[in-house]
Amino acid sequence: MLTLGFAGRFSGNKLLLQNAMKTLKVPFIPGLESLGFKELDEKMEAGAAKSYIDTVCWPEEFPYAPDAAFSVARSESHIVIMYRVRGFDLRAAALEDNGPVWEDSCCEFFVGHPSDGTYYNFEMNCIGTVLAAKRKSRNDSTPFTKEDLSAIQRFSTLEKRAIEECGGIFSWMTAICIPFETIGISPDSLPEKLRANFYKCGDKTAHPHFLSWNPVRTETPDFHRPEFFGELLLI
Repeated sequence: MLTLGFAGRFSGNKLLLQNAMKTLKVPFIPGLESLGFKELDEKMEAGAAKSYIDTVCWPEEFPYAPDAAFSVARSESHIVIMYRVRGFDLRAAALEDNGPVWEDSCCEFFVGHPSDGTYYNFEMNCIGTVLAAKRKSRNDSTPFTKEDLSAIQRFSTLEKRAIEECGGIFSWMTAICIPFETIGISPDSLPEKLRANFYKCGDKTAHPHFLSWNPVRTETPDFHRPEFFGELLLI
């Protein structure tokens, strides 16, 4: 099981593609969805599972790999992910939800529905703008409505404004709290496990990059591949 702390990640080593599917235990922390950012950060630091988005899946064309760590936990009703990023460039052009956030400094969480063969993508740029949809594939999707998106809490250490910064090194944090009901799961009957993956990208930054938690084995960048999801164990 991967429950490493953040310190080991920032040594500069980048993971190569691995054969085994990654598995992560997601601990239970009550009341996460009711906390402000500072309190949420403290609770997640103390009790969440921690890992890294550091698999460089397409190193020949996109070798750059910023430091990207995440922590994940669940409450009675929500799954919560917190991202910590350090690297070149800072871009946030998408100010409205369901815009092209993947072009910005962006972190993503994709999770499969446990029984119906669909999956959900939650893509959030560095200022908290979210794109979310229920999908059968990249091209077959039902975007979240404004009402759906309003149920998703998001936090950022950055101000909600357009940003275009290059030539320096930037550090930022974001967090997203997703109701289980939003991904078609009753909080009263949670599955034992979920298939999921975590991504870091920045398609239109000065240093484009495409990183994943569980390796994606395709010839070109493609995160919409549930067959390469890892496994989250809800404990």
